[in-house]
Amino acid sequence: MTANELLDSLNQLDEQERVEAKRSQDLGRPILETVCALANEPGLGGGWILLGVHREEMALFPSYVVEGLDNPDKLTADLAPQCASMFNRPLRVDIRTELLAHKTVAVVFVPEASPQDKPVFLKAQGLPRGAFRRIGSTDQHCTEDDLPVLFEGRQQETFDAGVVASAELEDLLPEAVGDYRRARAEANPDAEELRWNDEELLTALGCIRRDVANLLRPTVAGLVLFGSPKALRRFFPMTRVDYIRVPGREWVPDPERRFDTVELRDPLFRLIRRTQAAILDDLPKAFGLPEGELQRTDSPVIPQRVIREAVVNALMHRNYRSASPVQIIRYANRLEVRNPGFSLKSPEHLGEPGSSPRNPKIAAVLHETRFAETKGSGVRVMREMAAQAGLAPPLFESDRGQDLFVARFSFHHFLGEDDLRWLARFKELNLSDADARAIVVARENGAIDNATYREVNRVDTLLASQALGRLRGAGLLEQKGRGSATWYRPTPRLLDGSPQAGGLFAKPEPLPPNPPALSPNLAGLSPELAQEQASRERWLAELPPDLAARVAGIGQRRPPEVLRSLIQALCAVRAWQADELATLLGRRADTLRSGYLRPMLKEELLELTRPEKPNDPKQAYAAPRKLG
Repeated sequence: MTANELLDSLNQLDEQERVEAKRSQDLGRPILETVCALANEPGLGGGWILLGVHREEMALFPSYVVEGLDNPDKLTADLAPQCASMFNRPLRVDIRTELLAHKTVAVVFVPEASPQDKPVFLKAQGLPRGAFRRIGSTDQHCTEDDLPVLFEGRQQETFDAGVVASAELEDLLPEAVGDYRRARAEANPDAEELRWNDEELLTALGCIRRDVANLLRPTVAGLVLFGSPKALRRFFPMTRVDYIRVPGREWVPDPERRFDTVELRDPLFRLIRRTQAAILDDLPKAFGLPEGELQRTDSPVIPQRVIREAVVNALMHRNYRSASPVQIIRYANRLEVRNPGFSLKSPEHLGEPGSSPRNPKIAAVLHETRFAETKGSGVRVMREMAAQAGLAPPLFESDRGQDLFVARFSFHHFLGEDDLRWLARFKELNLSDADARAIVVARENGAIDNATYREVNRVDTLLASQALGRLRGAGLLEQKGRGSATWYRPTPRLLDGSPQAGGLFAKPEPLPPNPPALSPNLAGLSPELAQEQASRERWLAELPPDLAARVAGIGQRRPPEVLRSLIQALCAVRAWQADELATLLGRRADTLRSGYLRPMLKEELLELTRPEKPNDPKQAYAAPRKLG
């Protein structure tokens, strides 16, 4: 990418995994940390550093501006040798200088290190502090939990595979092993391991291993999965689940307002079931009377499958090194599931296929017994099920500093009559449907970020960033943080008349006889862009959910084969004109035609709907019809 393309990318979207800007005074240790992070991050493919540019935070609308480099020749002469000598392995970076706004800047491309060379780290600091990962648009010091991810190419042992030195085989419950056998048989009655004895089975699962004295002992995974409550208390006293019921909407550590707590400690299969039962017994129930039935049915306000996925994810991915319990807190308006252990997967990619399990031995057992969904799909399932139930989307927060992952599930049903009354206050802003959904989420949860906007509205990162910027400009949201840590909180203007933390709903205005239509135009958006955005939202809503999610998350930097695959999938649904495909995929129409559509026509992967008139203005592209 050129310097101009990188600057445009930063100004369009200040949440860049693969692009970092540095001003001239940052050219010391900070640049080496970014080089290290880009080289280490699995699957990122490396990234670019634009030197001589900084973010002007004091402007009305903060943006990146060109500062230039005082001595670009010295910088480029110094940086390459430092990259070759300061790390445990030499890193070869590509450095070039360019003129940008009549000032000299430098573009540095850092390739991703090969798996066998990771982790890359600063020799002076050693491991783990000298290694960095690229998390969103930030460079983060590695922790012990990051190292197995980076060592994956070298088959580094994970914590859950380790032997517990003083544990005995008697600490494992035969009935817990029997529980596994029953669950495995339900998932696959012909599974070969069901014919093995307990010792062979536990060895194959990585739950027992021989120690240095050649004695069989339980591993961490073995105790978590099959250990007795006494053994769990002895070896992992804080490895439990605390179910906490808090009055009101906020945590109030007030001795006069006591909250109820239930402590749960059991082998994992039983612990999952007990935890799920405790939550479901306590959740508010939704009344229903199916058509043709005389008896009412009551179901939990949050679908049971969402609860199961949240509990399983918390126990499967928690940090078992941490002396902290999993906490499940039931507030008046939401449920929070808090587990020690930040997400090893970047928060921007939660819900996408692929998994980075902290505890692969435990995860494998839960997957093969169907307690856990297919790898990487748990978050997506929770989002989809909440949407089907008409609930506000769940929010997921990963905090590396506190080593914490939080999932929040609202009891709030989305865009009901109360919401429409409240939205009528903002009719002069001509909110789009997408923006209306976003401010309702911000009101209910006290915050919204780019990932949440994308999930609520099935749009890509760039459109979400632009929309959140417009809502900020309209005085409805206040921006906090920057880069991938950017989030927005509701302003007093937005919260006027809305439910406050710990308070009650203000008396709503009467619902208008005909609520105003929500147009796609919001302050500052041109009619052309508004129409384009509205068309994209409409087409995404018409696609199958999985395909819509793939299209919404395509981004700008994807391999050509990914884009070709998406074009084929879209054209299998219906015929599309080139301009329509360009709008859906966020590309220029001429680039799409020359780089993809015409080559795919030659390869017979696509066909024209009007082959006799190649230049017809209404020409469209479709998947080839099968010959009869």
